[in-house]
Amino acid sequence: MYPIQVKRTLAPGVRLYEISAPLVARKAQPGQFVIVRVNETGERIPLTIADYDRKMGTITMVVQEIGFTTKTLAKMEVGDALLDFIGPLGNPSELRDSGTVVCIGGGVGCAPLYPQVRALSQKGVNVITIVGARSAEHLILTRELGRYSNQLHIATDDGSQGRKGFVTDILKDLIEQGTPIDQVIAIGPMIMMKVVTGVTKQYNLPTMISLNSLMVDGTGMCGSCRVTVGGVTKFACVDGPEFDAHQVDFDEQMKRAAVYRDQEAKALARLDCGCRNGH
Repeated sequence: MYPIQVKRTLAPGVRLYEISAPLVARKAQPGQFVIVRVNETGERIPLTIADYDRKMGTITMVVQEIGFTTKTLAKMEVGDALLDFIGPLGNPSELRDSGTVVCIGGGVGCAPLYPQVRALSQKGVNVITIVGARSAEHLILTRELGRYSNQLHIATDDGSQGRKGFVTDILKDLIEQGTPIDQVIAIGPMIMMKVVTGVTKQYNLPTMISLNSLMVDGTGMCGSCRVTVGGVTKFACVDGPEFDAHQVDFDEQMKRAAVYRDQEAKALARLDCGCRNGH
């Protein structure tokens, strides 16, 4: 069992959890993820590692409440325990040792971006971070990201904080101003990563994205998380979760993300009414 040590709300429908998992914390690296099952009847879902504390033996996750399992997790409190907590899984981020890296986080994508920003800063890399959200109340971890960024830019759809617009507007400005950029890292909604990739491709800027795909086992056996990269089938769990953005088939990924939408809606309806097994 894996007890919840800390639980707090970061934004509407977004919560931070610190989970006691000493063996996972001992090996965790930026870019990796865990597979979680909250109870015996729960599904297995992948959650990206937002932080880790080897001394305290904890893993930090930032969870958006959108599906059956994440909403079930939201009902748990400090002291409650998760049944399964497997990891760290996936390949650690391959981070530069020098130059300038633009790190772009959209919504809860700022959580897995944070350990990468921190690691890059500790390596002496010039880090320019761009954070985007629908509105100011949906921004998360801006203070933490700003602490390790040479520049921090904020964009909100409604203009309630930072620049009114999108992260790509700020990225285009940086490029057009002649800012030397060696790499772009983007983590967030699929459509955001696709649009960012469209911009960086025009300027031939190396770009990495992280795919939080549908997964079951997280070990490459089930094939649920397959993604086409450069015309070749890869598995996000063992080949990723990070890939060269210019090689990813985003349209295919967005279609796959919607495959179980009807089943998820039925599961949420059961959760809302307190039913089990469809009754």
